[in-house]
Amino acid sequence: INVLPTGRNFYSVDPRALPSPLAWDTGQLMADSLLRRHKEDTGEYPKSVGLSVWGTSAMRTSGDDVAEVFALLGIRPRWDEASRRIVGLEPIPLAELGRPRVDVTVRISGFFRDAFPHVLALIDDAVRMAAEQDEPADSNFLRANVDADTAAGIDPERAADRVFGSKPGTYGAGILQAIDTGNWRDDADLAAVYTEWGGYSYGRGRDGVPAGADMQRVYGRIDVAAKNVDSLEHDVLDSDDYYQFHGGMVATVKALRGSAPAAYVGDSTRPDSVRTRSLLEETSRVIRARVLNPRWIEGMRKHGYKGAFEMAATVDYLFGFDATTSVIDDWTYDAVTREYVLNPENRAFLEKSNPWAMHSMAERLLEAADRGLWAEPDPQVLEDLREAFLDAEGTIEGGEQ
Repeated sequence: INVLPTGRNFYSVDPRALPSPLAWDTGQLMADSLLRRHKEDTGEYPKSVGLSVWGTSAMRTSGDDVAEVFALLGIRPRWDEASRRIVGLEPIPLAELGRPRVDVTVRISGFFRDAFPHVLALIDDAVRMAAEQDEPADSNFLRANVDADTAAGIDPERAADRVFGSKPGTYGAGILQAIDTGNWRDDADLAAVYTEWGGYSYGRGRDGVPAGADMQRVYGRIDVAAKNVDSLEHDVLDSDDYYQFHGGMVATVKALRGSAPAAYVGDSTRPDSVRTRSLLEETSRVIRARVLNPRWIEGMRKHGYKGAFEMAATVDYLFGFDATTSVIDDWTYDAVTREYVLNPENRAFLEKSNPWAMHSMAERLLEAADRGLWAEPDPQVLEDLREAFLDAEGTIEGGEQ
C-alpha cells in the first residue's frame, strides 16, 4: 500500500526506494572506479570486496553504497515507475557487464540495520541471485566461492551469507573500546574484538544470527577493504567510526589471511566525478589539508575547550587508524607533536582552555612510540613530549586539589 505522509510523521527517505535511480548511477560509477583502481594497482580484478555501509550515508545519498554492492555483483534493481520503489532485481548479462561478478561482503552499522531492514533483505537477495547464475568460476567469483564452501561441507544457505553486523540492539565495532583501554597487542587481538562484535548474519529471514565462523571464512578471502565518503562536512580523521569499521576490517583480514588487503576510500562528494584513493592517500590528504593546516588549528583555538577537545580527538583517530591499518608515517607523529603539543602558542592555549586535552594528546603520542607505531621518534622530541605530559599531569592534579 502506498500512503502519503500525513505531515506529522516526517521522514528523510523511503527505505523501499533505496537505492534510487540516481544512486544507482552513482553506485555503478563507484564500482567501476574501485575495480579500475585495483586493476591499475595489481593488474587484475579483486575477487572479493569488503564494504562498510552506514545508515547516515544511505539517507544522505539515497543508497549509493547499496547501489555499489549491486553493481559489483552485477545485479540491477527494478523500480515501480509511479512510486520509484524497488520492485525486483535482475542479473546483468556478463556480455553487458564486461567483467566478472565480484564477491561482496558487507559490514553494516547498527543504525543501518535498524533503519533499513528491507534493504538488508534486498542485498541478501542480490547476493543469492548472483551466486545462482550458471557461469564459469573465472566470470563469477561469488559463485566460485559459494561452490567451494558448499563442497567443503558448509550449509548452502550459510555459504552465501555476506551481510554482517553487530548483535541486535547493539552498535559499533568494538575497536574503540579496545583502543581506549589499551587492551590489545596485535592484529589478532583487534580481529577477535571485531569478530565478536560484528559476527552476526543479516538478510531475508535472518535478523542477527550468530555467525562468527562464517564471517571469518568470508573475511579471509577479502582482497579489498573499502569505505566511501560522500560529504565534505567531515573526513576519515574526525570520527572513530572510520577506523573502527574500515580499519577494523583491514586488521581482521590481515589477521586471518596473513597479509593486509588493499584499502581504498571511494569519494562521491561530487557524484559527477567519483574517484577512488588508497587509504594511505586519503589519510595523507586529510593530514595535510586539515590536521596540520595552521588555519584549522587557529580556528580550533577560537572554540576554547571544545576546540582543544577536537585536537585531542584527531590525535586519537590518527592513532586508531595506525593501530588497525599502519597508514600513519613517522613524519606525521613528529609534526603533530611539534604543532599540537610543543608549539608554545598552542601549548599555552591547551594549558589554559583544556589541560585534559593536552594530557590526552601527549599520552596517546607516547603510546604510539611505546608500541612502535611511531617507529623512530626524534630523541629530543620524545623527551620534550614526556616533559609536556608530566607538566599536564601536574596541572590537572594541582587543579583538582
